[in-house]
Amino acid sequence: MVAAAQAAAQRAIEQAEVIRLSMADQECCAQALLSPPKQAPALERAFARRSKLLHAE
Repeated sequence: MVAAAQAAAQRAIEQAEVIRLSMADQECCAQALLSPPKQAPALERAFARRSKLLHAE
């Protein structure tokens, strides 16, 4: 009984971890990875603050 519940829980977790995309969404995702947009100024400032915090020692 416990093994069956554990197996069902494992299947549910595995299914939740899989992302299913349409062909158009796959192409859009691949294009974003191959040609990412320019970073926004706020993101650049956030990276700079993070770097400064990590290297403050």
